[in-house]
Amino acid sequence: MWFDSHCHLHICEEDDAVERVLERASQRGVKEMVSVGIDRASNARSVELALAHDGVYASVGLHPNDSADWSDEIAAELDDLVRKPRVVGVGESGLDFYWDKAPRDAQEPVFRAHIALAKDHDKALIIHTRESMDEALGVLEAAGSPPRFVFHCWSGSEAQLARALEMGAYVSFAGNVSFKNAEPLRAAARLVPPERLLVETDSPFLTPVPFRGKRNEPAHVALVGEAVAGARGETPEAIAALTSRNARALFALQ
Repeated sequence: MWFDSHCHLHICEEDDAVERVLERASQRGVKEMVSVGIDRASNARSVELALAHDGVYASVGLHPNDSADWSDEIAAELDDLVRKPRVVGVGESGLDFYWDKAPRDAQEPVFRAHIALAKDHDKALIIHTRESMDEALGVLEAAGSPPRFVFHCWSGSEAQLARALEMGAYVSFAGNVSFKNAEPLRAAARLVPPERLLVETDSPFLTPVPFRGKRNEPAHVALVGEAVAGARGETPEAIAALTSRNARALFALQ
């Protein structure tokens, strides 16, 4: 059984009925997933989907690229949503210095607000980084990380990985770990302790080989897991069991 620790069902369903997306996932052994919100509309939809479908959970937050939209109203809305049943995470939040769609000085306060929200409600924090890993680690160190947090779609260096693990992070790998030129990611996957390892699709993005170039969906998390298994010299079955157990621990579903 696989657990897709990070997907965006609200986008996946734009091309297909969510029931068919979930059925294909079930056929590939994907029984649980977290649908991650990134703005007000997707937060509400993720919660709605989680309440309507067994095996689907929700996380709510404001993506760093939208940090300029942060307001007291959004903060209050998140504080309300995170209290709802089947909401297991805060985020995705973090820092994104690749696109620079939001000013850098606007992103850090919003990231800190998400850290505080995760602590206040004892929820897992889902962290997005792009060309910002050192800065994100610095914010976490200064603010104090929540008890449970994950760097989704890991992209950092070996030194940054050691720093994140020292802080207690979970580390999740997405479909790009299967790409031909992704040996650094596969090397990182070998370094993550078994109890901190997760897999995800980040669907509909980052579709793994052999479907790269097509739209991603939770059913493909098994392919991500197979790539991680190959990198670590383990069986896909062992990685499925391990990462599912870890996801349930991260999101306090034990």
